[in-house]
Amino acid sequence: MNNGLKITVFAAALAATFGTAYGVGRGADPLVSTGAHAPQQHSGHGATGRDGATGRDGAAEHGPGGLQISEDGYTLALDTPAVAAGGRTGIRFAIEDDAGRKVTAFRREHGKELHFILASRDLTEYRHLHPVRAADGTWSTSVDLPKAGDYRVFADFTPAAEGAENLTLGADLPVSGTYRPAAPPVARTTAEVEGYRVALGGELRAGRESELELTISRNGKPVTDLQPYLGAYGHLVALRSGDLAYLHVHPNDGGPGPAVSFTATAPSAGTYRLFLDFQHEGKVRTAAFTVEVEPSVRTRIGANGGHQH
Repeated sequence: MNNGLKITVFAAALAATFGTAYGVGRGADPLVSTGAHAPQQHSGHGATGRDGATGRDGAAEHGPGGLQISEDGYTLALDTPAVAAGGRTGIRFAIEDDAGRKVTAFRREHGKELHFILASRDLTEYRHLHPVRAADGTWSTSVDLPKAGDYRVFADFTPAAEGAENLTLGADLPVSGTYRPAAPPVARTTAEVEGYRVALGGELRAGRESELELTISRNGKPVTDLQPYLGAYGHLVALRSGDLAYLHVHPNDGGPGPAVSFTATAPSAGTYRLFLDFQHEGKVRTAAFTVEVEPSVRTRIGANGGHQH
């Protein structure tokens, strides 16, 4: 994949149970849990072979990815239908072809055959996972989720079969345990994580490319020696609040800090939660932001001055 624009859009149905306990569901593995120190609201890892192409109305030309559990003859088959909150547990899954056989050959992208993303519906938990594949095609990873609720997992991969395109498949994964709904994340363009301050510059726009720049500092000094993480100085994921429409964006060419830039296009107006993974001094950290995307002029106003739908 290029270092330029790489976007995958996902959407999924919202499911939440308000009560003291949440029923059994399905799960994933962690990189970071955003808390009060970092705002919240993501991935597949590559473009879906669509590269965020947009039609004349600014919407994604091929429609959102990650909505389906099956696409183009491939299926995300979760072998672990439920996990419990509050303890480390394993997750197993496979990618199956249209004959029900487990796929064992994938193209490597950013050093991995497959990237696995997990996000909670209330956007307070986010994990970028790196499962391991057994010879028979079964993938496994582990996760420790502190809270119950409804989660969504995304598998981002490209089969090695000739002519196959990058795909992102999604599935719901509820997590059992005591459930307390969280307040929606508020708009915020700076994040503090483990002594680092990350500032988001630029504006995410609906149906239009724009550049986002994330500047990293520590103790008031710019960080100029970022380390590559999966072959890049940063990875950015955006999730739309409500339906978890998902963008994964790869960075533009650039050096090891203090700023990492990305080119991105939001599929529509709405509230988005952005997650930046970056590596420094041998450790990967995640900074989270919340931004509001306004409708594009084309979407808001039709040629006759009326509202477009």
